[in-house]
Amino acid sequence: MVLLLFLVSGASLHAQWLNYPSPRTPRTKDGKPDLQAKAPRRAGRPDLSGVWQVQPIPGDVERILGKLDVDVVPGDDPATFSKYFFNILADFPADHALLRPEALAKMQNRPKNYVPPDERCLPEGIPRAELLAFPFKIVQTPEELVVLYEVDNTRRQIYTDGRPLPADPNPAWLGYSVGRWEGDTLVVDTTGFNDEVPIDAGGHPHSDGLHIQERFRRVDFGHMDLRITIDDRKMYTQPITFQVTQRLMPDSDILELFCNENEKDRGHIQ
Repeated sequence: MVLLLFLVSGASLHAQWLNYPSPRTPRTKDGKPDLQAKAPRRAGRPDLSGVWQVQPIPGDVERILGKLDVDVVPGDDPATFSKYFFNILADFPADHALLRPEALAKMQNRPKNYVPPDERCLPEGIPRAELLAFPFKIVQTPEELVVLYEVDNTRRQIYTDGRPLPADPNPAWLGYSVGRWEGDTLVVDTTGFNDEVPIDAGGHPHSDGLHIQERFRRVDFGHMDLRITIDDRKMYTQPITFQVTQRLMPDSDILELFCNENEKDRGHIQ
């Protein structure tokens, strides 16, 4: 995350289409977006389209990390992240009880000069990219959803056309995603990951057998529940499930962000 600090401050100076009133946004009498209005629908299904950002729970991050003594740049304040970005096992009192020996060995045997992929301008991966303060944008069509992540300018395709997950995929940073509707909830299954990215900032690993299921349910116009289950039997003794709320950013958009542009940090990393 250190690499992104100056990028955000610079990019925000050139932001386009922020605070542009969208005609699709319901409004209160004073003209403000009505985030409690009914969730929009498209072809009989909830429309998940929009720019979303995880809604932090005050004090959550400090409870697991302690007092945050860091320089804060707008848009990259760790206190505004979900606690699960830092630790997917934050709800478990003894996280080592869930780790298999293979996971412990992978964490303990990392080189002392190990640099996480995101600090080398590689993708955050999922679910990390949905749990930090950088927004993401969903574009929904009848046959697929496209998710655009501002944090590393990556895109993800979630197919809802009935196709199965690939049987023998080429391992990918974001895996391969298919979705289906269960009532008003979109259930997304993703497999086919490489094992390059720790699944959280605390360094918990995953294997190429990782299966992530996400359940998206738009509660009203401005809020969406996202329930995430991480199932990796090579690394953990049981599936790990947690839920966050994604908050709509109305009249807004994601920004262009390229980590390698004007990047200054890697030359100083030992």
